[in-house]
Amino acid sequence: MGDTRPAIRETAQRTGTDRRGPVVAALMLAMGLAAMDSTIVSTAVPQIVADLGGFSVFSWLFSGYLLAVTVTLPVYGKLSDTFGRKPVLIAGAALFLLGSLLCAVAWNMGSLIAFRVVQGLGGGALQGTVQTLAADLYPLKERPKIQSKLSTVWAVSAVVGPGVGGVLATYADWRWIFLINLPLGAAALWLLARHLHEPRREPAGRPRIDWAGALTVFACGGALLTALVQGGVAWAWLSWPSLTLLGTGVALIALLVLIERRAAEPIIPGWVWRRRTIAAVNLALGALGLLMVAPTVFLATYAQSVLGLAPVAAGFVVSVWTLSWPVSAALSQHVYRRIGFRDTAVLGIGAAAAILFAFPFLPYPGEAWQPTLLMLLLGAALGLFQLPLIIGVQSTVEWEERGTATASILFCRQTGQTLGAAMFGAVANGVLAARLGGAGDLDHVTSALDSGTTAEPVRRAVADAVHAVYLGAAFAAVVAFLVLLVVAPRRFPVLKER
Repeated sequence: MGDTRPAIRETAQRTGTDRRGPVVAALMLAMGLAAMDSTIVSTAVPQIVADLGGFSVFSWLFSGYLLAVTVTLPVYGKLSDTFGRKPVLIAGAALFLLGSLLCAVAWNMGSLIAFRVVQGLGGGALQGTVQTLAADLYPLKERPKIQSKLSTVWAVSAVVGPGVGGVLATYADWRWIFLINLPLGAAALWLLARHLHEPRREPAGRPRIDWAGALTVFACGGALLTALVQGGVAWAWLSWPSLTLLGTGVALIALLVLIERRAAEPIIPGWVWRRRTIAAVNLALGALGLLMVAPTVFLATYAQSVLGLAPVAAGFVVSVWTLSWPVSAALSQHVYRRIGFRDTAVLGIGAAAAILFAFPFLPYPGEAWQPTLLMLLLGAALGLFQLPLIIGVQSTVEWEERGTATASILFCRQTGQTLGAAMFGAVANGVLAARLGGAGDLDHVTSALDSGTTAEPVRRAVADAVHAVYLGAAFAAVVAFLVLLVVAPRRFPVLKER
């Protein structure tokens, strides 16, 4: 049988041009569901705990979802390359909506956590397949348009999500934060089913699914990410649960390598790490996940505890970087068309490193506009860094490899965020213990700010802890900078579009 790929791409491009408006709307709706999920849930936690109880385990509402999304990304990437984007995206969206409906009828914290995992199993398909399909719809010259739209969805979700969640939890019921997903998801499913028409692909043989590899990815990712999420929180780092989970994860990594080497169609193929471009971007975006923890997790505490801002004002300081990120991402095409994908990303991450290094030098206690300005600049720098790398990698692979390549870089970014939350949490708590003589961790000492006698020492300790986290984030940015310079090729091997 002859090579059908040129005809497939030609048909796909023609079909995408005719119908991509409604499809893009569907992709933005689907991405909005995934992007708003954590932000809309976070503001309703007090009401959820008051209704269902389970305060000691409520963090698993986020950890369980994150684990499920992360471990399914490479699986969905491979499935979309094998069976097409449409069935994978529709199945993932349907699973996400099922999880949302189940969350709305949860009867205790345990059931809600379990149903959040179901949501995450669908959320992995939303995040990975939407990015892949966006690259399918647009040629390289037009690809920044759709990517900037998706970046805008993330920015709007970061700003709107907490407000919507708070309003629903206060004036309606917390269950509505999950029910609101249903009409939005139904609209996305209808648009995809009606307007997305992928060309028929004639497989060379019967598709073979690497079920052993998929199950091992689930088990390995679950063990390692659980150890990272719960280590130092639910149990000590050197306790038996941590050591057992870490040891199990390492053993499963060795098993996964053995399985994938023997599999005919591996879930995580070796070429993902053998190709310099993809390997470098994987490592660089893993470092991006690390450094993103500083503003997303710790800046709100800094704004309220050190600057004395109200929660709404602190939320603005945190969210302002999401406003400059999509604008910078949209404009990045004018830069990488002149100097290339790698050098544009190097410019962005170099600027990000300088901005992160500047944060600890802010005056104490300082004014709110100072960290706000830094975060605005950080968003612009990271928009210049991330988008060229994603578009660059997607442009170096054929259609039948694009899903796997896209999923691999998103998987590394998610894993970096999980690792960063564990590492920087330990750093912050260590600094607090040193400054306060072992008096608790970040979650406990912030409550002491209400007392007049201990407020000032605690405030200074929190400032030092967050400064240490930002220094760690700056070093992560330096690592990404060096990886791109040393590992990534100067010019990405972009394939000619046929």
